[in-house]
Amino acid sequence: MDWQTSEDTVPSAPVTEADARLLGGRPPATGAWRDGDPAGDRHFAAFGAFRTEGGRELPAYRLAYETWGELNAARDNAVLVLHALTGDSHVRGPAGAGHPTSGWWDDIVGPGAPIDTDRWFVIAPNMLGGCQGSTGPSSIGPDGYEWASRFPYLTIRDQVAAQVRLADALGIDVWAAVVGGSMGGMHALEWSIMHPDRVQRLGVLSSPPVNTADQIALNSVQLEAIQIDPRFQGGEYYDSADGDGPTRGLALARRMALLNYRSPTELNQRFQRTWQSGVSPLGHGGRFAVESYLDFHGNKFTRRFDANSYITLVEAMNSHDVGRDRGGIEDALARVTATALVLGIDSDRLFPIDGQHRIARGIRRTLDGDRAVVLSSDFGHDGFLIETAAVGAHVRRLLDA
Repeated sequence: MDWQTSEDTVPSAPVTEADARLLGGRPPATGAWRDGDPAGDRHFAAFGAFRTEGGRELPAYRLAYETWGELNAARDNAVLVLHALTGDSHVRGPAGAGHPTSGWWDDIVGPGAPIDTDRWFVIAPNMLGGCQGSTGPSSIGPDGYEWASRFPYLTIRDQVAAQVRLADALGIDVWAAVVGGSMGGMHALEWSIMHPDRVQRLGVLSSPPVNTADQIALNSVQLEAIQIDPRFQGGEYYDSADGDGPTRGLALARRMALLNYRSPTELNQRFQRTWQSGVSPLGHGGRFAVESYLDFHGNKFTRRFDANSYITLVEAMNSHDVGRDRGGIEDALARVTATALVLGIDSDRLFPIDGQHRIARGIRRTLDGDRAVVLSSDFGHDGFLIETAAVGAHVRRLLDA
């Protein structure tokens, strides 16, 4: 769960009047990519019936994905990059038609970058249940209407199973590396446990082995914020006019989430007790700068995301427990045969560093023994997206291993 676009993963700064004018129009009922929108750099892969862990069935599904570099003749240079909760397949490249934001890991993926696309063939899918081209609640179901509230509950393992079919369709039997951060790290870890023979190198960044009660509690209030918005309409809001969707609830959920993604140190240093304008917030109707900042990013988020997808993906995160039905976390981690990089941020209050240390202790072959790499950063959980020089150096170590 993190700011997943480069527009958001910059050091916090006060919101200017020019920023506010960018959000002057009424937001759409959903910020999802819809059929008929420009495809941008996406490719699409379609698949047949899919049964979830819970026994529900999608009669068919689609994954949107993007690629960089070239697959070699031996088909052994493919790297799977997995995005976090609010991300998508647009790891690299500018914003433009079909892509509301620029690439979220431009400094990590590209020619000469740590994941060097002159050497590696990089694939990044939008996860099942997402809202940027892959099948999710905003997609049209077999009856001609959006899935909406009828979309099945998904687990992290369901989403990985969907990605396995994509790998099969692309003819990739073994990944040279699977790398993901936050929710993407959950997927990467499950890949290495479910299919250890298909993952040579593993990168788990700022991700836990299990979603704890504390993390589920933080998620629950975000979901409630969306569901109590009267315009959510039980999830059946897709025919609503601009401005009549559940944008207030979704924006509030985003504001709550942002507090978990950054650290107290950063927010205190950036904003202190400054006002947004010359009007005092001390009983005179003004606002503190940090309030305006959260409000701006919450409202901005509603223009590129879907409320039902947010619920679907957060519930999938809540399912995350690598030890479930495997004899516990340590037994599950012992199945990993890949060479692993496990990395965390010392100021991460969403997924604290003890979770990454537990992963490192449980995997038999890591770059740094039984302790995770710990980056020192004031940016909290979002450090894995912002501290690109340090993160990139460790990712390069993994790929050179």
